[in-house]
Amino acid sequence: MKKSKKNIMTLLNPIFFFLFFFLLRFSIASQPLPRGYLLNCGATESTAKVTVGSLQYITDEGFISVGNTTKLLDPNLVPILSTLRYFPDKSARKYCYSIPVVKGGKYIVRTTYYYGGYDGGTVPPVFDQIVEGTKWSIVNTTDDYANGMSSYYEAVVVAMGKMMSVCLARNQHTDSSSSPFISALELEYLEDSVYNTTDFKNHALSLVARTSFGHDDDVIGFPDDAFNRQWHPFVDENPLVTCHANVTSSTFWNLPPAKAFNTALTTSRGKSLKVNWPPFSLPAAYYYVSLYFQDNRSPSPYSWRVFSVAVNGKNFFTNLNVTANGVSVYSAKWPLSGQTHLELIPADGVPVGPVINAAEILQVFRLSGRTLTRDVMAMEELARSFNNPPHDWSGDPCLPKDNSWTGVTCSDGKLARVVNLNLTNFGLSGALPSSINNLTALTHLWLGSNKLSGFIPEMGSLKELQTLHLEKNQFEGPIPRSLSKLPHIREIFLQNNDLKSKALEVLQKRGIHVEL
Repeated sequence: MKKSKKNIMTLLNPIFFFLFFFLLRFSIASQPLPRGYLLNCGATESTAKVTVGSLQYITDEGFISVGNTTKLLDPNLVPILSTLRYFPDKSARKYCYSIPVVKGGKYIVRTTYYYGGYDGGTVPPVFDQIVEGTKWSIVNTTDDYANGMSSYYEAVVVAMGKMMSVCLARNQHTDSSSSPFISALELEYLEDSVYNTTDFKNHALSLVARTSFGHDDDVIGFPDDAFNRQWHPFVDENPLVTCHANVTSSTFWNLPPAKAFNTALTTSRGKSLKVNWPPFSLPAAYYYVSLYFQDNRSPSPYSWRVFSVAVNGKNFFTNLNVTANGVSVYSAKWPLSGQTHLELIPADGVPVGPVINAAEILQVFRLSGRTLTRDVMAMEELARSFNNPPHDWSGDPCLPKDNSWTGVTCSDGKLARVVNLNLTNFGLSGALPSSINNLTALTHLWLGSNKLSGFIPEMGSLKELQTLHLEKNQFEGPIPRSLSKLPHIREIFLQNNDLKSKALEVLQKRGIHVEL
């Protein structure tokens, strides 16, 4: 999976951090959902509200329940880079933010990292980031940090439910002496038309590059881009031109900022325009590619030019007619590998050379599936019923498979199911909720040697259950009669509780091994 990374200066420059959406901090459940969130990770309530430009970042408290926070002492840092949250618990399989979203809504997810030597080290840790249960990319900010810069990563994903999970996780590259960390997390709601040819039911997009050609000034962001997408300047040996007509952003599906059309690369009449972009090698994969063009002359009947577009020698679009109104061409799934070469080939007799104003490229990556919604809801209710669940009990219970919740084993396949739950001797307290009955694929339920209390709920729907271990807890009341009707149950351990044994005889008559 391609790492989608761009650099942002750590000096106080607001253009890097503007965002379109105003945030609501309180009463999330009772008020309409905000169209986006800007989270200043690691900030406390007293230092949380950081205004960058006209927009306000808020603390990440309430969106995550694990991790430690710290403040960097460098006075030259942008405020949202001066705090971070880090995750030293090596036993946790992942560390997840859970953010309210509109189910089916399309979002940009942007994560920002600035190490700052918070742990006394000199090299940032390397780790994974996960969105909606899919490993999205590896976070490696080493080169940026060595150059005094922070890094950001960006994905475009459709929310599968009413909460979106964004997680960090250790991997084989994470040094044992370091911990994953994060400086800022942003979610931005996108209009339906943006990148709408992508199959978001099965895929997501990861940013590789977003560029304004011929532009050698600051990065273009909000308010020019309504979604705070960052359009980075790019110049090479080709001639630069300034455009003399304004485009209307709303006429383009992806709603690019009009400012991205202000400059362009071009060449002289009769010549092909050749650009090596992005300026780094790409891994072999499929990519969403969108290119933007505008005739740079003042609008008139003569302000047009025709040329064809090739990418790595393959035809991308033939005889494109570019006028002062602007035009874009795209491919939702274009194969690329290595250095990418763009070539714009003029049509015969056209009096001016080709021109290119802006471009985007995002890697298409496949989602790893999802966990059955009923299982997710049951596991979330179970986590709420425990007073002290494992620290990684947030996000998707099953996915990614290597980062499932501690004690949870799930089935393979595109729709994962919870099949085993083993939290023996985890020091748990709280209750066993009735929603456990919704985990209908469960084969083994082991919660022995804890401090769980209350009644044992009915489990008549757990038709696949084979073993049940609830011994050495503080349960009371009757043994559920439904246990005697489970077709595959073969052993039940309930000893060292305060239970009434009216159902014991029925269980023993079926030959089920029962310890009471």
